[in-house]
Amino acid sequence: MNITFTKMHGCGNDYIYINCLENMIENPEGLSRLVSDRHFGIGGDGVVLICPSDIADAKMRMFNADGSEGKMCGNAIRCVAKYLYDHQIVPKNTMNIDTLSGVKIIQVFADNNKMTSATVDMGKPNLDPSALPILIDQTESIVNMPFTIENENYHITTVSMGNPHCVIITENIESINLPLVGPTFEFNPVFPESVNTEFIEIVSRTSINMRVWERGSGETLACGTGACAAVVAAVLNGHCDFDTDIEVNLLGGKLIIRYSDHGVFMTGPATTVFKGEIEWNGSFIN
Repeated sequence: MNITFTKMHGCGNDYIYINCLENMIENPEGLSRLVSDRHFGIGGDGVVLICPSDIADAKMRMFNADGSEGKMCGNAIRCVAKYLYDHQIVPKNTMNIDTLSGVKIIQVFADNNKMTSATVDMGKPNLDPSALPILIDQTESIVNMPFTIENENYHITTVSMGNPHCVIITENIESINLPLVGPTFEFNPVFPESVNTEFIEIVSRTSINMRVWERGSGETLACGTGACAAVVAAVLNGHCDFDTDIEVNLLGGKLIIRYSDHGVFMTGPATTVFKGEIEWNGSFIN
């Protein structure tokens, strides 16, 4: 069968989006592994399915480049909102999208009936170590905790934004050999469900730089939930201000994050790149 897709990105965090509101596809895990390949496929950080929902305007299912299903992606959910708005499937300035991390509320900003950016209510961060989970003998939140891995010493702050994040504050993110260091966190048994790892550099009380190693995808140009976790960590460590717009500079662009008593709010762009078709029979041989 031929599957119609739309390639979209939020700050360079690119996925292949498929409208499954009427027809579901077979083996989305295998499809994601196939089409995400940047040499032999379409190229992307994964696949996002736009599905019907009984409790929201639509449901988002996202699959990483390795075929594993993720619970939430902040950049992807903005692109889902753009797809629904631009195609007049959900012609509303405020919409609800269901995810494996719960229903998220999105405020759409549009120009000439096309969404340009959106603010997403990402919910409140969960600082309970068991929410990640992380296998350590500690019940209180982990903030700036010494942590040794592969004979390297770090100080970590852990945050769940519906998916697990481990944030490390460093003086120079460019000096980090992320392809080497990232997997040591991702596959460490202390994180039984793996973990996304963010290295952040404090620019000012309202600005940080960030690089991210996403579980299942490797280094990506941006990560929305990671940017949220990074700001939460920066506030908890006293480097940035609470209830203030914080600029997060990523390899692929900029997100604005606000951490307040009401939760974490993320504002950023969403862009359509191109549309196409791919033949898919439901099977994939590695």
